Amino acid sequence: MPIELNVSHRGTSHRLSLLPNDTITALQARLEELTSVPSSLQKLLYKGKKPHLQDDDTLSQAGLRDGIKVQLIGPTAEELGGMRAVEDERNRRERIMRERAAKASVKVRPRTRDVRSIGSPRAESKYKFHRIEALDHLPDPPAARTLLTRLANDPAIRHVMQKHSLAVGVLTELAPHEHPNLLGLNVNAGQAIKLRLRTDRYDGFRLYGDVRKVLCHELTHNVWGDHDDNFKEMNSRLNRDVLEFERSLAEGTHSFTSGEAYEPSSELEAEANALIMGGSHILYVSV
Repeated sequence: MPIELNVSHRGTSHRLSLLPNDTITALQARLEELTSVPSSLQKLLYKGKKPHLQDDDTLSQAGLRDGIKVQLIGPTAEELGGMRAVEDERNRRERIMRERAAKASVKVRPRTRDVRSIGSPRAESKYKFHRIEALDHLPDPPAARTLLTRLANDPAIRHVMQKHSLAVGVLTELAPHEHPNLLGLNVNAGQAIKLRLRTDRYDGFRLYGDVRKVLCHELTHNVWGDHDDNFKEMNSRLNRDVLEFERSLAEGTHSFTSGEAYEPSSELEAEANALIMGGSHILYVSV
């Protein structure tokens, strides 16, 4: 006797009639015809899903019952082409930077700013996240938007963005299935920063502190493309600045007095290096 499945994908519902002995592969082929999401990139979410499914498992073995509601997550073939274009652009940019580094006799250093401008209305309006976007096709977009807003308004993050002249067009999330080996992505040196907010199983969100470390990493890519010594130096500096800012707030000593600067203690230096450059302690992989 056929079973009816209600599959939703990005707000559109699809009603399918299949036999209990049909395989997962057959279901995925039907869904690919309806949604243009390749079978290999489809992720099905539903109540009672059996773990460790195989392509040749039947629908009944997979826990799919008559009338069950299923959510499909995955990029379409057209979107996949766009992701490949971004990857090609990244490779092209890195190749150009390698060629420039091979030819140049003097390394270009990142710009520095007069600390007296930190906290000025002009800096606050320019060096920030100009837009926040959650992915509405993923579960619980309001919770994702709340987390992105918290990151964008984080006082320590706002402080380092103004101090180092860092602006980002769009702060959004990176779905685990889109780039499974990445926790963050910086597109075109700050045009957009995408962060992995969710767990791999889409059953919750990653720890705020871990996501914020990835954000510091991606902000560094606004200035440096390659993961070279220049990148590592600035990445460590951003994390030291975050730690020092929060520690000074806790002690009630931080202010934006004109001409103020600080020298991080050796303790802070060690803490930041352990977070960012500690070999096996590196918490993320990104481009």
